[in-house]
Amino acid sequence: MSGGEKLGLFGGSFDPIHAGHVAPVQDARAAAGLDRVLYLPTARPPHKPGREFAPPWRRFAMVELALLDEEGLYASARELIPGREVYTIDTVEALAAELPDAELHLLIGSDSLAELDTWRRWRELIERVRLVVMIRPGSEPEAIAPDLPPELRSRLAAGEIRCVARRPLRWSATALRETLKRGGEPPAGALHPQVLDYIRKYRLYR
Repeated sequence: MSGGEKLGLFGGSFDPIHAGHVAPVQDARAAAGLDRVLYLPTARPPHKPGREFAPPWRRFAMVELALLDEEGLYASARELIPGREVYTIDTVEALAAELPDAELHLLIGSDSLAELDTWRRWRELIERVRLVVMIRPGSEPEAIAPDLPPELRSRLAAGEIRCVARRPLRWSATALRETLKRGGEPPAGALHPQVLDYIRKYRLYR
């Protein structure tokens, strides 16, 4: 991959999007020198079967609100196909065809790196993108490397996978949903004010 835009891809359910989905991505964007990062809310995440989510268009709207003031971060509806699972490799193939000069970078957490070999056509995926891994405290590369398949271990050892330290968080999306369900007040700074207003207006998670 060479030349053209350096484009980051960051997928998830974003249920709801919170500060932990934004600040680490800005850190990763700066570290990898990315021009843009596309957030890809997924209508039905294939790796979370059986769980109930806020409606896809609600989650997309929250992503839009959270990113309005964030330089270089954009929401994309590309994976927002109700009732259908969309896989990362499909999105990457489509973007590569549309933007042949772009250099694609896939932003994932260290937990996703540890499970990457369960993703659909993962070997093809790592040939098409550059991996940028946001490392949580306690999940450093050397700690998870022994459990990775050889293809990922060798890339990690060669420095072909960029690792970026992720700021520690005091909350999770699960904890935030529980707080909102009880009618409680989320921790200060956890949710963008407009996202919180949106959640309350439409009584999400209640």
